[in-house]
Amino acid sequence: MIARIAARLGWAVLAVVVGGWLALVEVFWLPLRAGAVPVPVSVLAAVVGNLLLVQLFHRLSGSRLVAVVPALVWLVVALAATIRRPEGDLVLIGSGVTGWVGMAFLLLGVVAAAFAAGRVLAAGVRPVAPTGGGTGGAP
Repeated sequence: MIARIAARLGWAVLAVVVGGWLALVEVFWLPLRAGAVPVPVSVLAAVVGNLLLVQLFHRLSGSRLVAVVPALVWLVVALAATIRRPEGDLVLIGSGVTGWVGMAFLLLGVVAAAFAAGRVLAAGVRPVAPTGGGTGGAP
């Protein structure tokens, strides 16, 4: 019992580290450009990363709670990038083409995380069997 709890705690810590690292890298990829053309690698990485990490940690840990951790950490890091620091630094800006890429990053990343978390959380729920005689209400 204690070994199982320790293993899940270890998976949860790893999920925090991996989810946070991926989100941080994605946030700093947001202004990536090839010349004057923005390259939205971070948007693709957010979608694929959130979908894969939730499934991966569910398989590795066997816990639905641990599986949701990378998505929550991603959300915290992504939202923290939208807040201006006291020094005036702002990573995820909201104007121009970079703003559109940032908004796509947030929107699609959150949708992918919610979808993946919903799939994992619903996987353990069994449908309720209908009650009654199966006659559609007729006596």
